[in-house]
Amino acid sequence: MPDRGGLRIARAGSLPRGEGADVIRLGLAGALLLAGCAESRAPEPQANRLPARPTIVSLNPCSDAVLAEVADPAQLLAISHYSHDPRASSMDVGVARRFAVTGGTVEEVLALDPDVVVASPFLAPATRAGLEDMGIAVVSFGIASGIEDSIAQVRELAQLAGDTAAGERLAARIAAAAVPVEGERVATVLWQSGGIVAGEAALVTDLLTRAGFTSHSAARGLGQADYLSLEQVAADPPELLLVAGNEPGQHHPLLDHLTQTRVEPFDPGLVYCGGPTIIRAMERLRTLRTAMLDRRLAKRTASR
Repeated sequence: MPDRGGLRIARAGSLPRGEGADVIRLGLAGALLLAGCAESRAPEPQANRLPARPTIVSLNPCSDAVLAEVADPAQLLAISHYSHDPRASSMDVGVARRFAVTGGTVEEVLALDPDVVVASPFLAPATRAGLEDMGIAVVSFGIASGIEDSIAQVRELAQLAGDTAAGERLAARIAAAAVPVEGERVATVLWQSGGIVAGEAALVTDLLTRAGFTSHSAARGLGQADYLSLEQVAADPPELLLVAGNEPGQHHPLLDHLTQTRVEPFDPGLVYCGGPTIIRAMERLRTLRTAMLDRRLAKRTASR
């Protein structure tokens, strides 16, 4: 058992390694339900006493990718174990595997001896208390609700890491990728694991809007994490169905008969997190919109 400052810490795990990829997705979806009720980052008095270039452990999967770009590699002692899992990571797994990982237990973090831990607001209270009792600052970042919120988080994480210039470079890349498109829009459903859809306050909805899509599900009264059944999809199909999951119903043969609907996979790792993930998500969405507009044009030409 680790010893820091003469005090021994009992086990107080927050993110056990045995949890599967769906846990993070469901957890993030649940967190989105609370996003409108909480600050995106809680103020942390201990963070004001950090060195200029602190060593960092990230327990927050959405912060991993940002820190990998704005912190010196020697500063980032470990990232969340989800980022090494291709089924759950929001960042390039090859990049993620350059860093050590942690399951989030107090013992693991103490062994790394960071100056600060970057976590989510849902970090287990016992874990937070154990780390803070040992003199390790804990800074919380929530799920970004839009582009501006995500860029603000990038700047805060860069300031925490002591490299504001790196934060500005990443912020500029995100802003450039997220410039709204003009012209025709495409009615779309983003169909996630568990059959749920994204709500108006979700980051991915902001991305869809900027990329030239409208929410087919929102137009029918569905909000964040509402359930959309296969039967509902078949009865009232959108022009584009983005499938962000691998459940049997999301790949049912019935979908092949929706001749007026284009069904496309959408990486679940692009759904929840901001930072550099936004750049990849916008590239994918712009490509899809171009294909959909080409499809419309082909139909119009064929009908003449």
